[in-house]
Amino acid sequence: MTSNRLRFTKMQGQGNDFVVLDGVRQRVALTPEQVRRIADRRLGVGCDQLLVVERAASPREDFRYRIFNADGAEVEQCGNGARCFARFVLDQGLTTKTEIRVATASGVIVPRVEPSGQVTVDMGAPRFAPREVPFTGASEAHITESIDVDGTRVEVSVLSMGNPHAVQVVEDVERAPVTTQGPRIERHPLFPRRVNAGYMQVVSRGHVRLRVWERGAGETLACGTGACAAVVAGIRRGLLDREVRVSTSGGDLLIRWSRDDANVMMTGDAVRVFDGEIAI
Repeated sequence: MTSNRLRFTKMQGQGNDFVVLDGVRQRVALTPEQVRRIADRRLGVGCDQLLVVERAASPREDFRYRIFNADGAEVEQCGNGARCFARFVLDQGLTTKTEIRVATASGVIVPRVEPSGQVTVDMGAPRFAPREVPFTGASEAHITESIDVDGTRVEVSVLSMGNPHAVQVVEDVERAPVTTQGPRIERHPLFPRRVNAGYMQVVSRGHVRLRVWERGAGETLACGTGACAAVVAGIRRGLLDREVRVSTSGGDLLIRWSRDDANVMMTGDAVRVFDGEIAI
């Protein structure tokens, strides 16, 4: 293999798809333009995010996890990607552990490969302080915030699951303005690092339907951190129980928020689609 070629694995979790690169056994140093080219569904492999596995910098962790959106920007967290990450390092023989500690730009996460083949990820605790989201529209955390989107007041729950989210409750998720309003919320000036715009329909106290406009990727078939953020937002608003099935266009995720508010657990698929090699 020449130095300008990279081996990769295409993976998906509930339809959220990824190009996963082993940065332990090969050198991975990509420019934003190269990331965009790989993510392009016509000119490259095609993916929502590109994930890079790296050696951990600390003996307390097993790996480092880097995430790049389809637009080439590096971001802090990706829940569905975390499940695929755990499945990838186990299948590739980079570890024999079924539970690993992984360093991300927003802190340590702990994915666990279940006997069923699904993967559960401890996503840690949600953060509500505006400066931690970040969100400049308030000085302290509230259950909901009212923001102006092109002259319309929109009520959103603002929080971070390692990355920023603005979640609103809608009557019918299929009719929600995800592709029109979503990009406007993503780049709203009150969110200096942009934001993921979630649209949640409450079916029952244990079931919601969800669509998410992801920053840097557009609408995806599923968003793991978006599912966690939606459930947390619904619980804080008194609409949901502590364990919720989240139905996305790509399939269902199970989200559980501990009663002490310390941890959000997410369980879902992590599927290898194919392996390949691409010229850079």
